[in-house]
Amino acid sequence: MHPFKTDYSFTLIHMEADCTYLSYSSTGRFSKIVTDYISKAEILKPFYKYDASIQGITKSIEARKQFPHRQILVDELRKQYNGLEIHSSVAANIEALQHQNTFTVTTAHQPNIFTGPLYFIYKILHAVQLANELSVSFKDCRFVPVYYMGSEDADFDELSFINIEGKKYQWQTKQSGAVGRMKVDKALISLIDEMHGQLGVQPYGDELINIFKKYYTENKTIQEATLELVNDLFGEYGLIVLIPDNANLKRIFIPVIEKELTEQFSQKAVEETGRALQEHYKLQATGRDINLFYLTDDKRERIEKNGDEYSVHAADIHFTKDELLARLQANPECFSPNVILRGAFQESILPNIAFIGGGGEIAYWLQLKNVFDAVSVPYPVLVLRNSFAILEEKYHTKMQGIGLEVQDLFSSEFDLMNKIVLSRTKNKTDLKTEMEKLDALYQNISAIAAQTDKTLTGHVEALHTKALHKLEGLEKKMLRAEKRKYETEKETLQKIMSQLFPGNSLQERNENISSLYAHYGRKILNIILKHSKGLKQEFGVINI
Repeated sequence: MHPFKTDYSFTLIHMEADCTYLSYSSTGRFSKIVTDYISKAEILKPFYKYDASIQGITKSIEARKQFPHRQILVDELRKQYNGLEIHSSVAANIEALQHQNTFTVTTAHQPNIFTGPLYFIYKILHAVQLANELSVSFKDCRFVPVYYMGSEDADFDELSFINIEGKKYQWQTKQSGAVGRMKVDKALISLIDEMHGQLGVQPYGDELINIFKKYYTENKTIQEATLELVNDLFGEYGLIVLIPDNANLKRIFIPVIEKELTEQFSQKAVEETGRALQEHYKLQATGRDINLFYLTDDKRERIEKNGDEYSVHAADIHFTKDELLARLQANPECFSPNVILRGAFQESILPNIAFIGGGGEIAYWLQLKNVFDAVSVPYPVLVLRNSFAILEEKYHTKMQGIGLEVQDLFSSEFDLMNKIVLSRTKNKTDLKTEMEKLDALYQNISAIAAQTDKTLTGHVEALHTKALHKLEGLEKKMLRAEKRKYETEKETLQKIMSQLFPGNSLQERNENISSLYAHYGRKILNIILKHSKGLKQEFGVINI
């Protein structure tokens, strides 16, 4: 074994499950820019550096060998984890980052309360899986999965709730600013007690509630609670959580921040790419003249330049250029990159070779290559995160009972009911044969009428069209009447669709992990990991 390599094998608790994989394009649920990226469309190749392939990873590794900030990163991770119970694989991965043959595989997400939507879980386990696969392909390297916490995000409305089987749990607080810096309060803790009423009846419900209570304690910051929760759930896989809201890590980024403040370079870089992409796709992110926020304990507000003065209007703060640059040198933690510069910051503080993101993230990263080039920061391989729909046994049985296959579930409910009815009914519901006979009849009538007066053929054609419309309407009424005989099947279909597409959205964008964990325990994480793919990008439907 390589001297810096940990054995990533772990015991997979037995639970039967299989997975059907579908192409993203066949689901009809993903944007054109995403499906074009996966298919390596020529039109997108100018907007990224390396393919999501072993060849692309090889080139990305080569570009990352001279990463100069390893010791700072390791020192800050040691401080961050100080006092926490950590798995031996996490400790080993932190220390391994000191060595030039260790690289990271990173995914990023905000600190949603209680992990937020399911795709938060899928992202992290994808990073674990890809790191494992690359460790097999590149024997002389070590790959560390990293969750980069976007704790400076101030979009509280997006991060402050979860859905559990359709029930919404919303955190109400008067706190403001970066969500990661907010404090756990009594209102958030009371949500855990409320969730217990729903989850406690399940086999592992009490276990999950106790985990939440252990980490969400009063006056702890959200970023601290999220670090501890994610470490508990994924530490056995060697996952490192990185909180970048850190003065010493931001000190690495000072040259880029200074360039942005003095030259406003990033908007110029991204506008050129944006114009080219906008000819074919809808842009995912838009920047500003200065793509930085000023960060305090309760505010994250835009930095603006007006003549020779810099200001943070919402906080009534004003600087001269010299004052602002002096503040940057003394307190780099006060400066927070927005979406245009966040990726460059992430890649400046990690020896990263691959970034795993959702469709929206991939779309805006494709706008950023010129930004990276402008500050000489290596651009990673972009990998679309794994997407899953989890179909529990009772729903899979129902699906089989009404004669549907997994791939059918991405059709509309209307089309699926048509399929169910047509496959089951013994009554004739289409008039195709009759319409063909009608066509022949009117062709004959038209020929007869033309012998008398050729101008009559137009009138005959109008009668033909009218008759066809009448038959088509009758055909629809016959099918509707037949559908009414299948109300039980319709109710079953609606139950299946509501589980897979709650609110007509993908399950992973809506539901939290809590219900699945309460039912199956930690085994559910192992099942998702087992069916996760590294570089091969497909949509998975897991049947438990």
